[in-house]
Amino acid sequence: MGIFSEGVEVECAPGGHPLNLLWAGCRYTVCAEPVRWFERRQWWAEEKRAPLGAGKGLVDHEIWRVQVKAEDQRSPGVSQEPLTLDLSRDIGSGRWRLLRIHDALQPRTAPKTA
Repeated sequence: MGIFSEGVEVECAPGGHPLNLLWAGCRYTVCAEPVRWFERRQWWAEEKRAPLGAGKGLVDHEIWRVQVKAEDQRSPGVSQEPLTLDLSRDIGSGRWRLLRIHDALQPRTAPKTA
Protein backbone atom coordinates (compact mmCIF):
# COMPACT_ATOMS: atom_id res chain seq x y z
CA MET A 1 0.00 0.00 0.00
CA GLY A 2 1.35 3.42 -0.92
CA ILE A 3 0.62 6.25 1.53
CA PHE A 4 1.04 9.88 0.49
CA SER A 5 -0.97 13.02 -0.16
CA GLU A 6 -1.50 14.42 -3.65
CA GLY A 7 -4.20 16.71 -4.99
CA VAL A 8 -6.78 15.19 -7.37
CA GLU A 9 -9.81 16.57 -9.20
CA VAL A 10 -13.02 14.72 -8.31
CA GLU A 11 -16.42 14.92 -9.98
CA CYS A 12 -19.22 14.03 -7.57
CA ALA A 13 -22.80 12.83 -7.93
CA PRO A 14 -25.60 15.09 -6.63
CA GLY A 15 -25.55 13.01 -3.42
CA GLY A 16 -21.88 13.93 -2.86
CA HIS A 17 -20.11 10.63 -3.58
CA PRO A 18 -17.24 10.47 -6.11
CA LEU A 19 -18.05 9.46 -9.71
CA ASN A 20 -14.86 10.27 -11.65
CA LEU A 21 -11.42 11.60 -10.86
CA LEU A 22 -8.53 13.10 -12.75
CA TRP A 23 -5.11 12.09 -11.41
CA ALA A 24 -1.70 12.32 -13.06
CA GLY A 25 -3.26 13.26 -16.39
CA CYS A 26 -5.50 10.19 -16.50
CA ARG A 27 -9.26 10.02 -16.04
CA TYR A 28 -10.63 7.31 -13.73
CA THR A 29 -14.22 6.17 -13.30
CA VAL A 30 -15.58 4.79 -10.03
CA CYS A 31 -16.60 1.20 -10.79
CA ALA A 32 -17.96 0.02 -7.40
CA GLU A 33 -20.01 1.53 -4.58
CA PRO A 34 -17.73 3.95 -2.67
CA VAL A 35 -17.44 3.70 1.13
CA ARG A 36 -17.24 6.79 3.38
CA TRP A 37 -16.00 7.22 6.94
CA PHE A 38 -14.38 9.86 9.12
CA GLU A 39 -10.92 9.77 10.74
CA ARG A 40 -9.69 11.91 13.61
CA ARG A 41 -7.31 14.65 12.59
CA GLN A 42 -4.44 15.95 14.76
CA TRP A 43 -5.52 19.55 14.23
CA TRP A 44 -3.32 20.80 17.08
CA ALA A 45 -0.24 19.62 15.14
CA GLU A 46 -1.40 21.24 11.88
CA GLU A 47 -2.97 24.50 13.10
CA LYS A 48 -1.60 27.19 15.43
CA ARG A 49 -5.04 27.69 16.95
CA ALA A 50 -8.62 26.69 16.34
CA PRO A 51 -10.70 29.57 14.96
CA LEU A 52 -13.90 30.25 16.87
CA GLY A 53 -16.78 28.24 15.40
CA ALA A 54 -14.54 26.08 13.18
CA GLY A 55 -15.74 22.72 14.50
CA LYS A 56 -16.88 21.21 11.21
CA GLY A 57 -13.87 19.69 9.48
CA LEU A 58 -11.47 20.63 12.28
CA VAL A 59 -11.59 17.33 14.15
CA ASP A 60 -12.50 14.81 11.47
CA HIS A 61 -11.34 14.04 7.92
CA GLU A 62 -13.94 12.78 5.44
CA ILE A 63 -12.42 9.70 3.75
CA TRP A 64 -13.78 7.86 0.72
CA ARG A 65 -12.53 4.44 -0.40
CA VAL A 66 -13.20 4.03 -4.11
CA GLN A 67 -12.47 1.42 -6.74
CA VAL A 68 -11.63 3.04 -10.05
CA LYS A 69 -10.74 1.99 -13.56
CA ALA A 70 -8.70 4.03 -16.00
CA GLU A 71 -9.48 4.07 -19.68
CA ASP A 72 -6.43 3.10 -21.72
CA GLN A 73 -5.51 6.18 -23.76
CA ARG A 74 -3.96 4.03 -26.50
CA SER A 75 -7.02 1.76 -26.82
CA PRO A 76 -10.21 3.72 -26.05
CA GLY A 77 -12.94 1.52 -24.62
CA VAL A 78 -10.47 -0.99 -23.16
CA SER A 79 -10.41 -0.77 -19.37
CA GLN A 80 -7.56 -1.58 -17.02
CA GLU A 81 -7.62 -3.54 -13.76
CA PRO A 82 -9.34 -1.61 -10.96
CA LEU A 83 -7.36 0.28 -8.32
CA THR A 84 -8.56 0.83 -4.76
CA LEU A 85 -7.85 4.37 -3.56
CA ASP A 86 -8.52 6.34 -0.38
CA LEU A 87 -9.47 9.96 -1.02
CA SER A 88 -9.88 12.75 1.52
CA ARG A 89 -12.16 15.75 1.05
CA ASP A 90 -11.49 18.93 3.02
CA ILE A 91 -14.91 19.89 4.32
CA GLY A 92 -14.09 23.61 4.43
CA SER A 93 -12.55 24.09 0.99
CA GLY A 94 -14.00 21.09 -0.89
CA ARG A 95 -10.50 20.12 -2.12
CA TRP A 96 -9.69 16.44 -2.63
CA ARG A 97 -6.45 14.59 -1.91
CA LEU A 98 -5.33 11.08 -2.78
CA LEU A 99 -4.09 9.47 0.46
CA ARG A 100 -3.54 5.77 -0.25
CA ILE A 101 -3.21 3.41 -3.20
CA HIS A 102 -4.05 -0.10 -2.03
CA ASP A 103 -3.57 -2.26 -5.13
CA ALA A 104 -0.72 -0.59 -7.01
CA LEU A 105 2.11 -2.27 -5.11
CA GLN A 106 0.54 -5.73 -4.81
CA PRO A 107 1.96 -8.57 -6.94
CA ARG A 108 -0.48 -9.66 -9.66
CA THR A 109 0.63 -13.33 -9.69
CA ALA A 110 1.97 -15.79 -7.17
CA PRO A 111 5.78 -16.05 -7.10
CA LYS A 112 7.26 -19.08 -8.85
CA THR A 113 9.04 -21.64 -6.71
CA ALA A 114 11.86 -23.91 -7.82
